[in-house]
Amino acid sequence: MAVPKRKTTPSRRNKRRSHDSLNTVNWVEDSNTGEPKRRHHIDMKTGMYKGKQVLDIQD
Repeated sequence: MAVPKRKTTPSRRNKRRSHDSLNTVNWVEDSNTGEPKRRHHIDMKTGMYKGKQVLDIQD
């Protein structure tokens, strides 16, 4: 079984875990409706993405 030769220092451990933190979600105002929506996501109410109709909305 492999055993580490030296103890991992807290500095090295924390550098490795630096990308594990949660990022804030980026919300923008929709140009059509003015409601907040996530960037690079389809607006589920209207079915629009980048000014094009992507989804057919069923009423």
